Amino acid sequence: MAGSGAVRQVVRRPSLSTGSFLAGPALLCLFVQLAAAQDGVEAPGASLNAVDVIQLASFAGVMGAALLSAIFLIRERTRTAAENLELRGRVADLSAALQRSDALLNMRDQRVLVWTSSRRKPELIGALPMESGAPDDRAAFLAFGRWLMPRSAAALEHAISALRDKGVAFDLVIEAQNGAPLEVQGRKSAAHVVVRFLSLSEAQRLQARLKLENQRLAADQENILGLIDALDMPFWLRRSDGSLKWVNRAYARSVEAAGPDAVISDGRELLGTQAREAIGRHHLSKPVFQQALSTVIEGDRHVLSVFDFAGGEGSAGIAVDNSEIEAIRAEHERTIRSHADTLDQLTTAVAICDGEQKLRFFNQAFLKLWDLDQAFLASAPDNALLIDRLRSEGKIAEQPEWRRWKESLLSAYRAVESQIHWWHLPDGRTIRVVANPQPNGGVTWIFENLTEKMNLESRYATAVRVQGETLDNLAEGVAVFGPDGRIRLSNPAFNTLWGFAEDLVAQKVHITDIRARCDSLAKDNPWPGFVASVTGFDEERRGRQGLAELVNGTVLRYSLVHLPNGQVMITFVDVTDSVNIERALKQTNEALEKADQLKNDFVQHVSYELRSPLTNIIGFTELLSLPATGPLSQRQREYVEHIGSSSSVLLTIVNDILDLATVDAGIMELDIAEVQVRRTIAGAAELIADRLAEHSISLAVDTASAPSSFHGDETRIRQILYNLLTNAVNYAPDGSTITLGCRRTEAGVEFSVHDNGPGMSPEVLDAVFRRFEPRGNGGRRRGAGLGLSIVKSFVELHGGSVRIESASGRGTTVICVFPTGPTGMRAAAE
Repeated sequence: MAGSGAVRQVVRRPSLSTGSFLAGPALLCLFVQLAAAQDGVEAPGASLNAVDVIQLASFAGVMGAALLSAIFLIRERTRTAAENLELRGRVADLSAALQRSDALLNMRDQRVLVWTSSRRKPELIGALPMESGAPDDRAAFLAFGRWLMPRSAAALEHAISALRDKGVAFDLVIEAQNGAPLEVQGRKSAAHVVVRFLSLSEAQRLQARLKLENQRLAADQENILGLIDALDMPFWLRRSDGSLKWVNRAYARSVEAAGPDAVISDGRELLGTQAREAIGRHHLSKPVFQQALSTVIEGDRHVLSVFDFAGGEGSAGIAVDNSEIEAIRAEHERTIRSHADTLDQLTTAVAICDGEQKLRFFNQAFLKLWDLDQAFLASAPDNALLIDRLRSEGKIAEQPEWRRWKESLLSAYRAVESQIHWWHLPDGRTIRVVANPQPNGGVTWIFENLTEKMNLESRYATAVRVQGETLDNLAEGVAVFGPDGRIRLSNPAFNTLWGFAEDLVAQKVHITDIRARCDSLAKDNPWPGFVASVTGFDEERRGRQGLAELVNGTVLRYSLVHLPNGQVMITFVDVTDSVNIERALKQTNEALEKADQLKNDFVQHVSYELRSPLTNIIGFTELLSLPATGPLSQRQREYVEHIGSSSSVLLTIVNDILDLATVDAGIMELDIAEVQVRRTIAGAAELIADRLAEHSISLAVDTASAPSSFHGDETRIRQILYNLLTNAVNYAPDGSTITLGCRRTEAGVEFSVHDNGPGMSPEVLDAVFRRFEPRGNGGRRRGAGLGLSIVKSFVELHGGSVRIESASGRGTTVICVFPTGPTGMRAAAE
């Protein structure tokens, strides 16, 4: 049609200039007149001037141009007529071709979908026969899922999407819901996307069905092989010659191969040679082989259930590892036996019946509870028969409607939830019967003897009432708080001590409310700590004790105890009188300590003040004794000696007092060094030699078992020995012997001084180490009573100990034990 329009346009163009040929004679006349004018010949009937000449020339030019245009148009018209003729021929050919195409497309053996680049909806051309199963309606046809099989519809839609989006051509064979096959072809050009549906001939349909069947079989094979490959059981395919054709990944893992391909290339076998030969011999007679075979997988022996099928072109096999199943089965059997043994140890009677209401298990408690014949129970009697047996032997009580009662009991086999029954036996026992249905239709019967429990509950209730009465009459206040912080129990004494109402427990007051009430009652309120313990903020759950003083002067001693059930008990005791007495005693004790400190300060001060004049007296006495100061009479010399000896004794007393004061103050330090035992003993003996000679007393030294040395302060040890010897000389009879011994013991180094004096009575022994306690039991001199006190202080300062062995008439032995090393020595006495 476009071509015929072009022809009409070409034919119309010459008609626009047909008047140009009328100007030809006029143009020729104009040229003749112009030539006559130039020759000076006047044309007949014409008289031309210059203007006329100019006009004539202009007209002649125009007419000439028109003539040329006419000639060009005549030639163009001839060419256009030829083209129009050619175009009419081509239009006729195209019309014939279009009619043939329409005839082909409208045949009922194909249908075409055409998408153009400018249209999103496809154009539908052609039709398909009714037996193809394709609907004629456009909308119904385009809904592929309604008339195609689901797999074919999905494949077609996927192929059309790929064709339109990516230009991927396709050839498919699809299947309608009535089973008719169709061939579908998809192509894409520059401006069109075409999908053609072809109805097939009978031969083509057979071929298409075979193709579809092949596709289904290929898809099924792919799915089956994919499933088999995903199985955790070894699977294999073998060729007719017995070689491996295909294995799954589980097979490869079992033979420790990198993958199935490695198994095929290496020919790795899961089963041993004998097992494979046994399978081959079995296939000679039967195609299916099924047997449990043993093999080694990953170093462990496994038992496999092998299934192998032999076909015409090879065989296929699968192996199921039953090792875990057998282990689980064995474990299940052991568990059942263990449960049975456990149930036998229970004191609660248990019986288990199966879905057929047969007795399958009973424990020893069941046998003991009902005292039935064990052979009868072992015969798996029916549950109804068992109940009748219990009734006939009088072990359960008679029921007014026995049949209905028994049917109600046996309805547990049809129930879903557990049932509970109470049996009151003729012998007075109360049995709680629980029927628990099992998934397999059976019932587990539990017979719980609650007779003792009920008796205990009764006794417990009585005990609770007794305890309640006891708490109500206690002078001690008691309050018990639950895990939620609310008061659960209190007695009248608690309410009286804190001024609470009697209905405090009935109101279930929270401990925080009690704390708020007590803030104004106590000076040092302990209730915040109680709140932390009761509400759980004190995670350590420690008990606490202390005193709380109220604003009215009452002093309460409290104790908080965590109970096992998560509750907290708080008790309060009024200790006002005892606290007042304790405070008075403390004040008295403080006064005594101050007085003792004043005494010590006084003694130390006086001792320091006495040392200076004593030193002067001793010095001047020694100066008077020298010959250079002049001669002295005998009486004067005796006076001077008496003054010197008395001054020395007084200086010794002052030094002892200063040493004791230094020890009491805790500032005395020992000069720990290696002490030579024999040299120290000799030094102490030399100091006491004059007094020994004065009373004809001999000194016996025993160092046979003594160590050569030990660690200590040699000066203080010499002072200790000197004081012991001085004390012994004071009480030893004239002409007697004092024994000074030293030996090594397990406890350390032991020094002992023994005299044969009158000994000490028990009363004297009790006060022998007290300061300023002189003893007048037969001694020559009455001292200040500081010698043994200094000995005890210095020995204990070394970490040692002192003991005295004495009795009246048997003399006295003082024993001092020192540690061998510096460990345990203190810098000062406590």
